[in-house]
Parts: sequence; structure tokens; C-alpha cells
Amino acid sequence: MISKLPRWIWAGAWALAFVAGMVNVVGLLGFEHQAVTHLTGTTSMLAAALAGMDGAAALHFAAILGSFVAGTVLSGFLIQDSTLQLGRRYGVALLLEAMLLAAAATLLKHDNLLGIHAASCACGLQNAMVSTYSGTVVRTTHLSGMFTDLGIFLGHRLRGLPVDRRRLRLCFLIISGFLCGGIGGAVAFRRLSYAALHIPAALAAMTALAYALYGLRGYFKKRTRFS
Repeated sequence: MISKLPRWIWAGAWALAFVAGMVNVVGLLGFEHQAVTHLTGTTSMLAAALAGMDGAAALHFAAILGSFVAGTVLSGFLIQDSTLQLGRRYGVALLLEAMLLAAAATLLKHDNLLGIHAASCACGLQNAMVSTYSGTVVRTTHLSGMFTDLGIFLGHRLRGLPVDRRRLRLCFLIISGFLCGGIGGAVAFRRLSYAALHIPAALAAMTALAYALYGLRGYFKKRTRFS
């Protein structure tokens, strides 16, 4: 059960879910109609390509999977832990995500499939960066776990069992962020095409800046307290 969620967790989770929602919608509406924030559908497409002996398609889907995993490896290298904690190098990871999304926008504008791989790497980086807090799993790039938890909580409530209200609020927060990001991404894609990816790139960079400023604020508060 989550005992406490700092404000930076709430704000960051919503912002990152919004970013992921935008990225995924742009991928789905683009020329490849490819989801990039999660791997379930991509793995199924890889299986279909292998079954149909379509080597080119299989290589493409495998590269998307590999790009996502590469992003998680990069996150593990930078942050070195799966538990959220103020002071770790999330700002660096977020700036790298912003750069990958900006590169994806440029590549996809020229119908270069490497753009899908860059976007997938960015999502893998984000998903691994936000992993656990207070023993609970936190995911911002896909919603299966969030909806599963909502169903479990409903079942517990029907049986009269206690429900972790903070976890429930976190589920609604991430779902709403992803949904709002998807709406914003769909509107932006109709007007800007792949340049819409510059919006989540900018949001990731702004989140990195906000995190850095929040960390500095806490640092100076501690210094003032002990001086």
C-alpha cells in the first residue's frame, strides 16, 4: 500500500503519461500505423511476420522491440535503480528522451522508418525510468496495468475489502494523462503531421527542467535548515 506520494510524483506521472499518449497516437495515425509506447502489439506483428516468412517485416518489428529495450538499458545505466527517488538523474534521461522524440519527428517527416525506432527508444527510456514507488508499479507508457488495478479494486470493494485509495488515484491520474495526450496528439497530427512530435519532445524537456528546479529548491531548503 502506498503510504505517501510527493507532489513531484503526481505531477511527473501525469506529464509523462501525457507525453506517451501523444507519441502513441502520432505513431498510430502515421504512415506505418505503429504503436510505439508498448510492445504487445508489436510482438504479435513480429509473430505474424515470422509465420508468414516476411523477412523485411520481421526485421522491422524486431528493430522496434530492440529499440525499446535499448531505451530501457540506457535508463538503467543512467539511473541505476528501479525505485523512484528525488535526486537521481531523471533530468538527464528526460532530456535524452526529448532529443530522441525530436529526431523521430525529423526522420518520420521524410518517411524514414528510423523515426519509429527513435520514438520507441524514447518510450523504453521513459517506461524504465518511472518504474516503482513505495513498492507499487508505476507505468506511464501503457495502461493495461492501470485498468487491471482498477478492476481489482472494484472487485475488492464488492467484497468489502479495503482499497488503496492513493493507488486508485494514481491509476486515474495516469489514465487521464495518457487519454488527454492522445487527444492532443490526434489534433496536433491533423495540423502538423509528424512535427507534432516536437510537442511531447518539448514537454519532456520542460519536465526535465521542472525536476531540476524542484531538486535545487529542496537542496537549498536543506542547506538553510542546517546552516
